[in-house]
Amino acid sequence: MSRGVIVTKDLSKTYGKGELKVYALRKTNISIKQGDYIAIKGPSGSGKSTLMNLIGCLDKPTTGKLYIDDTDVSTLSENNLAKIRREKIGFIFQKYNLIPTLTALENVTLSMGFAGVDSKTRIRRAKNLLDMVELSHRISHKPSELSGGEQQRVAISRALGNNPTIVLGDEPTGNVDTKSGNKIMDILENINNQGETVIVVTHDPNIAKRARRILSIEDGVVMEENV
Repeated sequence: MSRGVIVTKDLSKTYGKGELKVYALRKTNISIKQGDYIAIKGPSGSGKSTLMNLIGCLDKPTTGKLYIDDTDVSTLSENNLAKIRREKIGFIFQKYNLIPTLTALENVTLSMGFAGVDSKTRIRRAKNLLDMVELSHRISHKPSELSGGEQQRVAISRALGNNPTIVLGDEPTGNVDTKSGNKIMDILENINNQGETVIVVTHDPNIAKRARRILSIEDGVVMEENV
């Protein structure tokens, strides 16, 4: 096997049957190494979110293979996929997906609790992560009391709670203004500089250009661009 932290072999995803069959992803072969910073770009409906969901173990391929750290995750049970997601992958969603009744601190500690981290460690780690994204002064605030950019920075902190080796951002700047978007991308670049693999889905060419590698996708076909 390749040394890539993520390797795909003829990875494909289809929906529907017969005349209604849609080829969301077509025989994709990519290798992503530990510490890579990848942008996946393409128009709406191109297949970029499908690829992200497969890499994030949120969905299974129709055909082909997907390896994460040399493990063929395309054959794993849902319980084992959940373990991979919990231990190796941090998700940052466009719509933040914060729990509205919890504070910033509580939102960040929640995923750590699912991973079995003790309470004292959860709180200390969450405070450190919120400090990293310059939100120490907002730890007691609920999502409704935070701006969009602040909510996304809380979401980044939550994604890092279990020390993932892979950070996935699905349009992480899609719901914020340009200034907040640039700040979010600065944070992701700092995370990458610390050794984490960062993969960002975007339709914005200016965001994509900040990555070290760009995977362009259209009609389910992935090609690598020169940066």
